[in-house]
Amino acid sequence: MKKIITICALLAAFSVGSASANETQFDKLVAEDGSKFRSYFLNKFASVEVTDYVNGVYAIDAKSREQWEEIEDFPPYELSIDEGQELFEKPFANGKSYASCFANDGINVRKNYPYYDLELSKVMTLELAINLCREANGEKPLGYKKGDIALLSAYMAYTSRDETFNIGVPNQAAYDAYLDGKKFFYSKRGQLNLACSDCHLVAAGQKLRADIPSPALGHTTGFPVYRSKWGGLGTLHRRYAGCNKNVRAQPFSAQGEEYRNLEFFQSLMNQGLVLNGPSARK
Repeated sequence: MKKIITICALLAAFSVGSASANETQFDKLVAEDGSKFRSYFLNKFASVEVTDYVNGVYAIDAKSREQWEEIEDFPPYELSIDEGQELFEKPFANGKSYASCFANDGINVRKNYPYYDLELSKVMTLELAINLCREANGEKPLGYKKGDIALLSAYMAYTSRDETFNIGVPNQAAYDAYLDGKKFFYSKRGQLNLACSDCHLVAAGQKLRADIPSPALGHTTGFPVYRSKWGGLGTLHRRYAGCNKNVRAQPFSAQGEEYRNLEFFQSLMNQGLVLNGPSARK
């Protein structure tokens, strides 16, 4: 299951917040941020094609890429996709299934998450939507970091592979959530006094102890991910918590407002990149 992205026409179509009849003033502001964000990496890694950023650190480190390409012939998450599909199609006690909660029966909808839910007045992520579906059908919510939630997310992500994010910023409240996520990304925290941007923007491509931080561009496209360190699949918010621990900061709750807004910001910066989850990382 070779997953390395090679897109013929996407590069020409790549744009953050491309103009449309429904584009808001807030979409335009976010597009300006996204253009600067993208340009930073294209200037820093001039030889890397923009479409390759969905592959994380493997886009910028040749040695790591060689090992990863070998793994991708028989990816460790392959069986997880099948397991996720079985869970997705298994009826709830009331006879309904996850398909009843999502547009298009849940197929090819990952590209629409996260989005700002106007009715609930908060950012809605795919994992949060999965648990809201369960609760609406009388089922107990799942844990947000690994296990069944990651399997379900992996299957739903797989059905959106090679699609691009299709999210926007419809109003001031959504823009405020975006700004909150942006602030989180650039704010220093923990005993090491580091921000997300310190590692994944400024130090991307440099050696930090034994690791090379991945570029922030493309971060949210491949989740959930199978990490060798975890020995299994994990969600984006599990990774967020791990990053907070690495800088010796107290992690926030998975699917709490802080991480959902951060995911919203990062995903908007990734507009135009294709989704390639689930994926494998170190």
